[in-house]
Amino acid sequence: MTEEAPVRVFDALKATPAPVRYLLGGVLINQLGAFVQTFLVLYLTFRGASVSTAGLSLVAYSAGSVFGTMLGGEITHRFGPRATIMTAMAASAPLVAAIPWLGGPGRLVPLLVVVGLAGLFTQAYRPAAAVLLSDLMPDRYQVLAFSMMRIALNIGAAVAPLIAAGLILVDWDLLFWIDGATALVYALLAFALLPRQLAPAEADAAAADTDGAAAGAGPQPAPGGRTAYAAMLRDRAYLYFLAAVLLGSLTYAQGHIALPLELVEDGYPTSFYSTVLTVSSVVLITCELKITAYLSRMPKHVRVITGHLVEAVGLAAYGLSSRSGAFTITGAVLVVCGIMIAAPSMFAHPATFPAAIKARYIGTMQAVGGMASALAPLFGVFLWSRMGSGFWLLCGVVTGIAGLLALAGVKEPAEPGAAADGAPGTRAKPESVGGTS
Repeated sequence: MTEEAPVRVFDALKATPAPVRYLLGGVLINQLGAFVQTFLVLYLTFRGASVSTAGLSLVAYSAGSVFGTMLGGEITHRFGPRATIMTAMAASAPLVAAIPWLGGPGRLVPLLVVVGLAGLFTQAYRPAAAVLLSDLMPDRYQVLAFSMMRIALNIGAAVAPLIAAGLILVDWDLLFWIDGATALVYALLAFALLPRQLAPAEADAAAADTDGAAAGAGPQPAPGGRTAYAAMLRDRAYLYFLAAVLLGSLTYAQGHIALPLELVEDGYPTSFYSTVLTVSSVVLITCELKITAYLSRMPKHVRVITGHLVEAVGLAAYGLSSRSGAFTITGAVLVVCGIMIAAPSMFAHPATFPAAIKARYIGTMQAVGGMASALAPLFGVFLWSRMGSGFWLLCGVVTGIAGLLALAGVKEPAEPGAAADGAPGTRAKPESVGGTS
């Protein structure tokens, strides 16, 4: 650990470049109109579709989201983050807006195709946004920058249902038209305000030309897609990290899936679950930046394992909800605290890899998280219905295991000289927030 001044939130905000502010603003605007995944099932059943049709549509959207993040990482590598954000948002806008015309009976196949493509393009921008954020933000504030992005996403996720409640009173179709409109606004903002940078593939080619000319040889080809993913499969530490993302996302999602079932089973009114969500959102939005800055001088692996263990205790506390609602509130606060401690470093970790593979590593991490979110309802409902309150102890144990995997995934040091030659599977540089290494 080097001796550097502690990171302060105000300093980070002051050091944030204008393009990063535009990027985060676009993320917030897009998230404020993100209604499809939350309201698709309710909308289709309101329009007279069967529960199975609505369920298949949600599966199609989730599957598209998983492939979308992988596609987004690949497009970002080849064409750059700005082009990826513009293309993904411009393509998702008409697809989302077309859903109301396909929600009637007898249009299942076109509906599934459009919804799946909407999920694919809607999520394809995320790897590009993460790459651009890591490229533009000063090294010292990298993790804090990813915390800012998480806050933008969480503010949007908290406010969007309130906006949706008003739109539904006017016309259900407005949900999808507004969603498409916010995506289009984000595409226009990206076109007008985000900088064009060399795509990693272009930068690799330029570097190869320079190196080849200096050596008196022809240009050397940059690593191809298969080479990058093969390197990822050989990177044991990153596979541990991906396993941690998978398990941690599965258990965290249970606060939105199994916890409502637990509270209904325990006889709590519906309003109590709303209170739990409100407390969680307020704590997360108001405290994450400060906590990230305060803990910035701790080594990354310490933050990661500590956050997972705190979250594990919070999940286990949900199992005591039948005794008192205070355990539920306490569990929710602990879960949020664990997320605030670990998640910014987890989100930022793939961005520490060399430019030649960074976009693909980020896309793969986000795809694994999306796959976990898609599987979480099956995992949660199936096991909770059989284990009852004991399910939460299992969630705590699984989260603890995820913490150990994350510890193994982020603690492994880079090989000497790896940062200089940019070898696949090695970090570009140690995380520099707060002077830790």
